[in-house]
Amino acid sequence: MCADWSRSAWRSRPRVQMPDYPDAAALAAAEARLASYPPLVFAGEARKLKAQLALASEGKAFLLQGGDCAESFAEFNADNIRDTFKVMLQMAVVLTFGARVPVVKVGRIAGQFAKPRSAPTETIGGVELPSYRGDIINGFDFTAEARVPDPARMLQAYTQSAATLNLLRAFSQGGYADITRIHSWTLDFTAGQSGYEEYHKLANRISEALEFVGAAGVSPETSETLHRVDFYTSHEALLLEYEEALCRIDSTTGLPVAGSGHMIWIGDRTRQVDGAHVEFCRGVQNPIGLKCGPSIAESDLLRLVDRLNPKNEAGRLTLIARFGAGQVAEHLPRLIRAIEREGRKVVWSCDPMHGNTIKSSTGYKTRPFDRVLREVREFFAVHEAEGTIPGGVHFEMTGRDVTECTGGVRAVTDENLSDRYHTACDPRLNAAQSLELAFLVAGMLHQRLQAHRAAV
Repeated sequence: MCADWSRSAWRSRPRVQMPDYPDAAALAAAEARLASYPPLVFAGEARKLKAQLALASEGKAFLLQGGDCAESFAEFNADNIRDTFKVMLQMAVVLTFGARVPVVKVGRIAGQFAKPRSAPTETIGGVELPSYRGDIINGFDFTAEARVPDPARMLQAYTQSAATLNLLRAFSQGGYADITRIHSWTLDFTAGQSGYEEYHKLANRISEALEFVGAAGVSPETSETLHRVDFYTSHEALLLEYEEALCRIDSTTGLPVAGSGHMIWIGDRTRQVDGAHVEFCRGVQNPIGLKCGPSIAESDLLRLVDRLNPKNEAGRLTLIARFGAGQVAEHLPRLIRAIEREGRKVVWSCDPMHGNTIKSSTGYKTRPFDRVLREVREFFAVHEAEGTIPGGVHFEMTGRDVTECTGGVRAVTDENLSDRYHTACDPRLNAAQSLELAFLVAGMLHQRLQAHRAAV
């Protein structure tokens, strides 16, 4: 992307949220081995995703990005991958029906192993140890041995990501994503639950539409678009030794591409304009995400946008707003106005998870579903008021029936959190909560569509 860039240039920049490996020789060996491996994704796939995100920036598509807060070595199995993929497909069907535009499906998967932490150490029972930073860096067990950064973990992360991608490609292209196989849930979702009549109406409309399409002769046998889907992977580009080792040169364009995932993003804690993470990400041709929290100033945002997308390419940069319920109206309008004033092309996406984390009365870290929903509503309301495009949503979720976020159709309470609290890091929406949120977002998208049609 840049003549003055190299894949290792980040090493001369200030680095944060990254481990200090005690064994330099082991680190060098792991990096060399990774550099000899095939890339996990290919440049053509990244270019295709960028083109689809360009449509989202214009309101002609909608971004659905979701998956684990941090992937786990211990919980890696085909069923977990399948269940998360299935829920993402189900959410996408609902959103497509509401927005009447294609939904760009991007998983937080096949690379989402590293996590930034608020403190470098944690103390339990009077014992202080380095914080757990994700399975790609150190172990979750609270022991001195487990918490030592181990570069060999990068090799295990690569192997797991490759296997995950292989399965996802089979699911998305081999018939599992056949739309006629995944819509039956809409008939019984929230069945027997009072207060969800609008969900039932929308579910029935989706089912009727699919039946009509089938009766008209459009089926998976006659249309490939009903039989297969595009599904992309993404993760936070936090561990730059791993990112550099998997960086490749695209043989078609001669430009560097991050071979670790189709889309990578920069976190709210690592978005220093002159820092290591921005330096690496500015040089690869992949779509880039940038988390924007309450502390970001308009001037800093514009500097970051210019550094990460100097050619102002549509689809290159997604700004992921994460403010917390009740704070969106204070912060998002000033950022939108700065971007609009300078004519910058971006996708605006809403992350309603990270600003709404609290500690429950039972001591568990959780996210109240009503606060998550409130932030999404505020995100849409601000864009409506500003006349700009809400281009996507970004959730931490799982296909498993966990009890980590309170509220939702099944009314998870603080007392229920201990039932199935499996996350190693941040609380995730379970399958039912994810689908409920998809219905609610679809309703907002449909209202927006109707309002714009009426205005015309």
